[in-house]
Amino acid sequence: MTSNTITIGQVLKIPTDIEKTYLTYTVQSGDTLYAIANKYNTTVDEIKKLNNLSSNTLSIGQTLKIPVEDNINYISYIVERNDTLYAIAKKYNTTVNAIKELNNLTNDILTIGQVLKIPISSEPNYIYYTVLKDDTLYAIARKYNTTVDEIKRLNNLTSNILSIGQILKIPLNNS
Repeated sequence: MTSNTITIGQVLKIPTDIEKTYLTYTVQSGDTLYAIANKYNTTVDEIKKLNNLSSNTLSIGQTLKIPVEDNINYISYIVERNDTLYAIAKKYNTTVNAIKELNNLTNDILTIGQVLKIPISSEPNYIYYTVLKDDTLYAIARKYNTTVDEIKRLNNLTSNILSIGQILKIPLNNS
């Protein structure tokens, strides 16, 4: 880069060690250090130390650094026109809730140019499939060279009944 000016939609390369040891959290009404520490599997003392806090008093809107384990892997994604959390989650084999939690989002509203952290799936051996009219588990299993039992296990299904629009994880068999 020759200047500090960036434009909406511009893709930037960001070193992977940035924000690798903490995430940013905005204090909400009713939050306590204990509740925040519990939510992110850390301790009150670790949060206080990272944020140079001398007391347990928090203010609504206050931004805190929260230490996280180094094994949280994510990519950066720049929101484009017509993007939704659902579509982004589906594209990257994750969930809306996982994206919202990693980005401390309290609603589903996105802004063009917004940078989101997208968790990288730790289970890369499957794809998502949206059930269509007249689909059956047997037909889907045949199409993807797997078995009905594998699909049911991966999706915690107890019956063979499907609903149009239902999202299924389909195991990828590389054989």
